[in-house]
Parts: sequence; structure tokens; C-alpha cells
Amino acid sequence: MKEIKDIIRAYDKAVEKGLQAALATVVSVEGSSYRRPGARMLITEDGQLTGAISGGCLEGDALRKALYVMNEQRPMVVTYDTTDEDDAKVGVGLGCNGIIRILIEPIVHSAANHPVALLKKLAEHAANAVMVTIFSFDKTLHQQPGTSLLAFDNELITTESFPAGKNFSTEITQAFNTEQSFSVSYVQEGHEYAALIELVKPSVSLVIFGAGNDAMPLVSIAAVLGWNLTIIDGRRNYATPQRFPHVHEVKVAKPVDALTGISFSKQTVCVLMTHNYNYDLAIFRQLIHLPIAYIGLLGPKKRLDRMLDECKEEGMVIEEELLQKVFGPVGLDIGAETSEEIAISIIAEIKSVLNNRSGASLREKPGSIHPPFHSRQISSKS
Repeated sequence: MKEIKDIIRAYDKAVEKGLQAALATVVSVEGSSYRRPGARMLITEDGQLTGAISGGCLEGDALRKALYVMNEQRPMVVTYDTTDEDDAKVGVGLGCNGIIRILIEPIVHSAANHPVALLKKLAEHAANAVMVTIFSFDKTLHQQPGTSLLAFDNELITTESFPAGKNFSTEITQAFNTEQSFSVSYVQEGHEYAALIELVKPSVSLVIFGAGNDAMPLVSIAAVLGWNLTIIDGRRNYATPQRFPHVHEVKVAKPVDALTGISFSKQTVCVLMTHNYNYDLAIFRQLIHLPIAYIGLLGPKKRLDRMLDECKEEGMVIEEELLQKVFGPVGLDIGAETSEEIAISIIAEIKSVLNNRSGASLREKPGSIHPPFHSRQISSKS
């Protein structure tokens, strides 16, 4: 989501300057690549690039193609094939041994639901959404549909380019239910099309209980990632906007009032680091049954064990399933000592939990880094 928000800010600046812009989207990957389908980059006519579609090897060529797209005002699909490992044939240094297809769309500022306008609606939404991007490798096709549809749980927004009579309701429901992105292919009016059905999650919301100095590097790293940040502490001289300028909300509250007004979801993660056992325990009691993804507790394991024992003595029932989201001591085992190193270990652990990964070294992972991106055929009547 951070990349999308960066693209939106860059686009608004381009509009202020009266510049043309184009959006490049990775729509298909076969084999290995640096970025996966759904990665985006905004290109403006003055050569500014925001976002990324590769590790830096495609951006220069994409800029040249985007300038052409802006001039012609027609989307195009560009294919980069390095499966023969001969980068010289392509003219870029991919080094990925894969086939990457990029859709480049001109942004018509006056259009009601142009691609960046849909991204703005997406960024304002606080829950999962599905974006549908339609493209074709058929060079005889006069116009690429492009970014065509944005679906929320109870709303569909389509663009003028969305194919008449087309229905992706089954695929959209599947994306919502599985929380997975995938692609589908179909034939319509004699042309072969593919559609990227992209599940987009909202920004991670990190709620930190504790405004000590050791919370500062945690906030700084999370801010770089574009997470929504909240700091809560009972100490008024610690929980101040001056100490935490990157935080969206700084709140001074006793444990009984700490959670008031805070929205919690499966994209919410919490870290308890007040260094006050009773404060952390009171917060833990309230968090454990909420639908959040992660609860991290600073301190030794015996501290968490003590908390769980006290909750049990009070008659609180905490099912094993709920304990799976509790991490104490917090963070991955990287030998962290300083507050900065501990912050890195915490952020890395949160990312591994949200992405259902082990947090182990990639060299120990069999096969490719990313799971295969699924594609299937659907009826042309759907």
C-alpha cells in the first residue's frame, strides 16, 4: 500500500505542474522476477519515476515506452523475455531468467475513474479490495482495456474501458475468500484476453503500547514501510507528538481507556513495550480476544508465562488458537541487543506472520522465493 500512496502523491504533484503521466503495472510473470504481478510505477513526462516494476533494470526502457504511450494516448503491453539468459537481446540487464509483461497506460486526467483515481479510492478504503486489470497480447487489438474495475465488499467501480457484458463476480469472490491474487484468461469477440485479479490489503496498522526511547526506532522503521502508527502510554511526558513526529496518533491513556477509538482488524498488529508489567497485563487482557494478527510482548518468556497464569487464575479462557498470535519474547532471533536491532527483529517477525512465512534464511528455502502465480481459463460467456 505504501507504493500506491507514493504513486498517488507523485501523480497529484504532476497534475499541479500540468504534466502528463502513465502508469506501468506488472501484469504477468513467468519464471523468476524481482517484482510480482500488481507492482506499479508512475512515470511522468519529465522523467520522474515513482514505485518500481523491477530491481532497476526495466525502469529505463519502461520510461521510453511510457513517453511513447503518453504521446499516442494508447495503452500498450511490453514483454521482457530473458529465459535464454541473453540480456543483450533484450537491451536490459534483468538477470532474472523470466518473462515479465508490463502494461503501460496513459492517465487521462479528465476521466472520472482513470487508473490513479481508482488507486485513490483504494487507498481510502480500510479493508481488503480487489482490482481487475485486463490486457491482451494480441497486437491486432486497437485498445487495451487496462485497469478496469475496483471491487469493495459491497461496491463495484468500473472504468469506461471495462468490457461490456463481462462479469468477474466469481473471480472477485474467490479473491476475497482466499485473500489471494491470480490471473484468468478468456476469449471475447475473437480476441484473447487475460485479467489480473488482484487482492489488495490495506496498510498495516501498528499500535505500540509504550512511548519509551526504545519505541522510537520501531516507529522509524515502520514509518518507512508506510504503516499506520499509533502510540499509547499512560505517561504524558513520554507520549508526545514531538517525540514521535511520524505517528498518526499519540494517545495518553490509562489501560481502561487505551483501546477506546482504536479500530482493530486482521491487518492490526500490537507491540506491548511499556516496561510496566501491570499496564501491559491490563492491555493484554483486552487485546487477546480481538480479531488482530499479532501481539508482541517485550521481555523474557517468564514475563508472558506470568501474564497467562494470572489470566487463568482470574477465570479467563484463552484458547490455543488465540495464543498462536502471541509472541513473547517479541522478535526474530537475530542476536539483537540495541533498541534499533530489536526494532528490526520485531518488524521482520511481524512481516513473517502477516505473510505466513517462517522468517528463516532464504537460502534454506527449497524452490523459488515466491509461490507460483496461478492462472486459469474462464468461459467467454462469464
